[in-house]
Amino acid sequence: MATTAAGAGIAQREARFFFIMACLMAATTVGGFGLMAAMGVSSFAVPWLYHVHAGVFLSWTALYVAQNTLIFRGNIALHRRMGKLAALLIPVMVVLAIWLTFTTLRMLGGPPFFAQAEFLVVNIFHILAFAALAGWALARRRETDWHRRLMFGAMATVGAPGLARLLPLPLTIPYTFAVVFLAAMIFPVVGMIFDKRAHGRVHPAWWWTLAVPIVALVVGEIGANTDAAVQFTAEWVAGTPGGERPAEAFLPPGF
Repeated sequence: MATTAAGAGIAQREARFFFIMACLMAATTVGGFGLMAAMGVSSFAVPWLYHVHAGVFLSWTALYVAQNTLIFRGNIALHRRMGKLAALLIPVMVVLAIWLTFTTLRMLGGPPFFAQAEFLVVNIFHILAFAALAGWALARRRETDWHRRLMFGAMATVGAPGLARLLPLPLTIPYTFAVVFLAAMIFPVVGMIFDKRAHGRVHPAWWWTLAVPIVALVVGEIGANTDAAVQFTAEWVAGTPGGERPAEAFLPPGF
């Protein structure tokens, strides 16, 4: 009986941890975009694709928080039913993220803190890293320990753009993507620390939540610096408003 009670206590403690971290990651993601809107950097006067993208990614964030809330409250049945929504959202998110990247390059040239080819290639690998972790988490949904940690990593990865908006990006050129990725990986590191304290060891799934995004960053940066990527990006933005900015990262006027 004592062993059973101790196990239940650890499970509840773990559920509480994942619930709190889900809320924290959601807050940094939404807060980053909200800050840009409050500062007037972002505007709602954008094409429909931006609104659809925002709605779908916000839905993912809300679903992630809801799923962890259900586990924390012990509603496993509803958690499993709602999990089907994740399988629908993941491919849509991949398509929208890549589509918006190409569109943003032509409309705005991409954020000034990134080289244009870097913005294109790394963004593609970034969303694929999210999809790999989230898809793997769904595939291992019956293994709760793996499932919740891999999904945690997926959320930390996809939430990086929101977190990035809370960082002093002008000071990070030319290492902006590396800074953003490493900042997002703080969340899995916190998970490792929790595991070490609660279970006496770090679950192997955490290492994958670090490795997958880091490999995506490295491969993306290598690909972005190839002549083929640079030439393709230049041809993509040629003759558009995005082609009027420098191809390399730069500080915009006023910084």
